[in-house]
Amino acid sequence: MHLPKKLLTAIAALAIAVPMLTLSTPQAHAGVFISVGFAPPALPVYVQPPLPAPGYLWTPGYWAYGDAGYYWVPGVWVQPPSAGLLWTPGYWGFAGGAYGWHGGYWGPHVGFYGGVNYGFGFGGIGFCGGEWRGGVFAYNSAVANFGGVHVTNVYRDTTIVNRNTIINSNHTSFNGPGGVVREPSSEERQFSNEHHVEPTANQTQHQNFAAQDRSQLASVNHGRPGTTATSNVNGYHSVAEQHEHSQPISAADRSAGKSYNPSTREANQDQRVANGLRSGQMTSGEAARADATQSRIDQQVHNDRTANGGKLTAQEHQQVNREQNGASRQIYNDNHNANTVKPNAVDNREANQQSRTAQGIRSGQETSGEAARTDRNQARVDQQVHNDRTANRGALNGQQKQQVNREQNRNSGQIANQKHNNATRPPAAKPVPAKEGGHPHGR
Repeated sequence: MHLPKKLLTAIAALAIAVPMLTLSTPQAHAGVFISVGFAPPALPVYVQPPLPAPGYLWTPGYWAYGDAGYYWVPGVWVQPPSAGLLWTPGYWGFAGGAYGWHGGYWGPHVGFYGGVNYGFGFGGIGFCGGEWRGGVFAYNSAVANFGGVHVTNVYRDTTIVNRNTIINSNHTSFNGPGGVVREPSSEERQFSNEHHVEPTANQTQHQNFAAQDRSQLASVNHGRPGTTATSNVNGYHSVAEQHEHSQPISAADRSAGKSYNPSTREANQDQRVANGLRSGQMTSGEAARADATQSRIDQQVHNDRTANGGKLTAQEHQQVNREQNGASRQIYNDNHNANTVKPNAVDNREANQQSRTAQGIRSGQETSGEAARTDRNQARVDQQVHNDRTANRGALNGQQKQQVNREQNRNSGQIANQKHNNATRPPAAKPVPAKEGGHPHGR
């Protein structure tokens, strides 16, 4: 894959700041070209623009990384390099302590793209938006938006859409712990050995334009890009050029975009604990330990920011990152050991509190100090549940359930108060989902 010229400088800089990953990848032609020390933002919610003309295929939007940090490349309809080829989207994968980008490609089949639900036929597994029939592409009307274009090669199949959609209510944009946890299937591994074709010149140019559009920077839009999707590359290019001329990306933007944001990881860790509790992979005792650890880190971040005018020094960034790596490994081990419980209402309530804290951190409505207090309180409740279950052979009696419910109500009220007081900070790169009612990045 040919990287956009403006990204080469960023890669060189990243090689110094974050070791480049040599990760195994299901894509035979590609390695991990870029690795970043913090997670990409969530996928924005948007509506697919109408098909410009028969023969165009949909390529979903994605977060790329350049010299000003993460930026959104709008989803767009493009012409494939030749008949019979399908697009496999790129994806971010977490491994080795960093997030690595696996580039997209064209091939006879859609391969592994991390299980990330990009929408509009890319539900996490394969592609259900259409298929090639005798050299002509037939569209699945259950997915594609035709607008006013007359298309003759059409069919409708909702079953394949439901079967290949991975539910991703948090709109997670990466594969791995804290994100979408899915390994490639044997069929997807087989597809990785097929002949692949690099992105077209139009696709590469499209990414280049997005890289220079300030409104697409995550550090500027906080996860809500100025342009989420477009019908064709030329339409967006004129918009991007206007933005570049009216408000070019500044040195301050580049510095802000590349800064490690520990709040993103704070939110990720809380969400991973929530996921573990809901699935039964994490016990209340394990959640108590994870909450206590996260509370200590959050409090450390709060104290350091207070002492330094709201910012962390480079040394403090490194220290927090090391501690978050340790916490991440512990959560992963707890979610994959033999200690499990049957999903239940009490644990689900605990998980809901964790998710609300994560959302508050991502949106900037909760500070690290407030998150520390929330996690500390949740740790006490989790530990109480664990102790009561241990004493009662794994169950809670009615009185204990009432007591836990009262404490959870207090915690819930505290979270609500913290998210609606005047103590806020700039939102992390990970945003609050923009709108409900649409598909997270699609249908």
